[in-house]
Amino acid sequence: MTTARHLATIDRLRTLPFPARSGDPEAGRGGADYHLAELATSEDFWEDDGTRREAVEEQYEAERDALAALLTTRWGEPQVFSLWSLFERCANGEEVPEPWRTLSQSVPDVHLWRVDEHWIALGVSQWDGELPFQLLAAVTPTDPP
Repeated sequence: MTTARHLATIDRLRTLPFPARSGDPEAGRGGADYHLAELATSEDFWEDDGTRREAVEEQYEAERDALAALLTTRWGEPQVFSLWSLFERCANGEEVPEPWRTLSQSVPDVHLWRVDEHWIALGVSQWDGELPFQLLAAVTPTDPP
């Protein structure tokens, strides 16, 4: 996907109504009070010695940074928000609202903007060492915990 498509996806998510509840088939990866979009997904790394994985990680972080630079021209400097403490809180059984719970499971930090009444989060995800990287965007009115 191109940066223009990423921007269009984020703009579309900002205008879509939120589903009435999580698990709604119409919601995709979203739920009550949030949208979560996979902007780009790499291939997996099942037969990689680590070299390709590092290069792809750098590529996805560069793509996130380039997209963040464009969003910064629209909305100002983002906060860079670590999700590590949310991951720990989830692991200890604390209830963390979505999309922050899902993001904290695979995204170490997000670039975060407050626009109108929504938070827009942008991050790079990898669920496990062999699984693909993903460039993710989330839109939610729910404040980060």
